[in-house]
Amino acid sequence: MPRNTSMPFSGSAPMSRRLFLATTGALSLGAALTACGDSGSGGSSASSKPVSQADIDKAMKTPTELTFWTWVPNIDKEVALFEKKYPAIKVKVVNAGQGTPQYTKLRTALKAGSGAPDMVQIEFQAIPTFTITDSLLDLRPYGASALKSTFVDWTWSQVSGSKGEVWAIPQDTGPMGMLYRQDIFDKHGIDVPGTWDEFAEAARKLHKADPDVYLTNLAANQVAAWHGLLWQAGAKPYATSGKSDITISVDDAVSKKLGAYWGGLAKEGVIGVEPDFTDSWYAALNKGKYATWLTAAWGPVFLSGSAKATSGKWRAAPLPQWDGAKPSSGNWGGSTTAVIRSTKNPIAAALFAQFLNSDPASARMFATEQFFFPATKALLTDAEFTGDAPAFYGGQKVNQVFADISSTVNADFQWPPFLDQAATDWTETVGKSLADKSDTVAALGTWESRLTTYAKGQGFTVKGS
Repeated sequence: MPRNTSMPFSGSAPMSRRLFLATTGALSLGAALTACGDSGSGGSSASSKPVSQADIDKAMKTPTELTFWTWVPNIDKEVALFEKKYPAIKVKVVNAGQGTPQYTKLRTALKAGSGAPDMVQIEFQAIPTFTITDSLLDLRPYGASALKSTFVDWTWSQVSGSKGEVWAIPQDTGPMGMLYRQDIFDKHGIDVPGTWDEFAEAARKLHKADPDVYLTNLAANQVAAWHGLLWQAGAKPYATSGKSDITISVDDAVSKKLGAYWGGLAKEGVIGVEPDFTDSWYAALNKGKYATWLTAAWGPVFLSGSAKATSGKWRAAPLPQWDGAKPSSGNWGGSTTAVIRSTKNPIAAALFAQFLNSDPASARMFATEQFFFPATKALLTDAEFTGDAPAFYGGQKVNQVFADISSTVNADFQWPPFLDQAATDWTETVGKSLADKSDTVAALGTWESRLTTYAKGQGFTVKGS
């Protein structure tokens, strides 16, 4: 994570305040369900038949210019490694916006049938939004399947389709853990909570001892964190089957457990619920208003640049557990490189996506230049990476903590093809209940009802929890 960022939504770039996706300029999902597949030409067949090595060799020696949309700062350095290996291929790097603005421009280009890039930076949670419209190229014919063992298992699940398609190549991740103030814990005799029950008791104890301090803040505007907590708890809020069937389960037993837990702590007034990545939130972290931050693997670097006044006082630990015998975590953030199906140069574009994220030198550069948290198994077991001991965390090997956490992320979590709507509806229902200290469990039912109505209106066949 770059050190001088504003808000890290995905953990993969500096970002201003934004939602998961924007609806402006979006392709109609209803139209997509009835007219999928008309996404352009250029040798981008849906067939998974392998491309011959002879064709690959020819393509990579043919003078070609590719266009790559990405918001990653200074990615030209990694791109240069690719161009050095394949001097006939030139890559034009374009910053078309960060996340949402880029997705909006991409949808507009896809709808117009012109102006789309060859390759694009895309977050894990956004992949279904573009596969439902057949906008991404299946990378299997170009050798991508051979990379499966290179990446952490759950990240490969995030880029894979139900029929084995490989829609993108993982670049960075955000397994969730807990950053905590060792000094505040020591002052009030609080042990690092290993379970959520212990966490709740610590929240009550701390706030009673010092009404100006809260154990944590669960931002009422942060749907990404909520999804990460659902993920950790083993929830399966969305499950798609084919192009038009979806199960929506954001009000099931697991979700209600989370709703009762966090809604209860909010009602008690022992946790904060203020919006995150705001001036007041930054100030709160610097002055010690919050003793923990439930965040992702990009959080440590981000915090060290945003709460400099607290240097040396923080430490890292896994999230508290629902079942201590079965350690688990969720993920918040991370992105990939995908190839747009309409590219006129599918071989070169596919090999670029693979090289950029699997080449050892390029992957290491992302971890050391952009401070991304790795998706490759090699880096997560590399002593140089895991052995880093920043002074901000009292010399703790924080990367090792999150590398261990990454191995506990469940591989089965899925995203819906209308995450923009899910985010909006969550903020107006569940998020609002946290802010208002009202009934969060009831709000889950409203969230599911709104999502179900929306999905049916878009032509999906919906199954409830």
